[in-house]
Amino acid sequence: MVSHCTLAMLALALTFDSRARAGEIIGGHQAVPHSRPYMAIIERELPSKKASFCDGFLLNKEFVMTAAHCQARSYKVFLGVHNFHHRNGVQEISSEEAYIHGNFINTDTVFKNDIMLIKLPTKAIFNKGVQPIDLPDPGSLSRPKSCLVSGWGKTSLTAKHQSGVLMEVNVTVTDRQCPMEHSYCCDGESGPYRGDSGGPLVCEDGKAYGVVSAFFTPHSGDPSINIFTKISDYASWINSTMKHHGMVN
Repeated sequence: MVSHCTLAMLALALTFDSRARAGEIIGGHQAVPHSRPYMAIIERELPSKKASFCDGFLLNKEFVMTAAHCQARSYKVFLGVHNFHHRNGVQEISSEEAYIHGNFINTDTVFKNDIMLIKLPTKAIFNKGVQPIDLPDPGSLSRPKSCLVSGWGKTSLTAKHQSGVLMEVNVTVTDRQCPMEHSYCCDGESGPYRGDSGGPLVCEDGKAYGVVSAFFTPHSGDPSINIFTKISDYASWINSTMKHHGMVN
């Protein structure tokens, strides 16, 4: 159970620190409380010892998935959060154990193989507000269409403060080829934006198909797109990593 002091500090950081961008949902609406029980807020300690934030999602009692570019010295994972000011039922688990995909590449413009698993040394306790989410079947060739992205943060490009409650927005996966391999893409002005890193792309069957990775504006002048790491392409790596490091059955 997270202490009142720690959660209050987290709420202040997410509300007033312009550097904290854990879930900047644009064009969305407030989620029904605890309707996305797989969602996690990840407080990251950077080499500068400053705190920064990403989103993530719970796979089982021991592992949270997020983006590889969210890597840090250490992590505090908050589960069961909807409103930062309502503290009952929130679980805080600290971790220094994270597994980044071996072929992750971070350039000035794109991330490749942008996927990471955080091991929770203390097992998550499942309840109404804390539940895992399923992943698509390995090797699935079907392309999702109607999806949803959730996160905490600013609700417009001009907002000064981030939202204190979980927001969500509907997005549509494009049929055209995504500029990044092993990715899904969504067009449009609505969706995750600068910093909603690591959250899940949840589609029609309620499974997590992608990980929020990047926001990309083509030089061609075409509409900007949101890029999501395609989880099914990494099924073998995910399963072997969790099995080797103590997957809960």
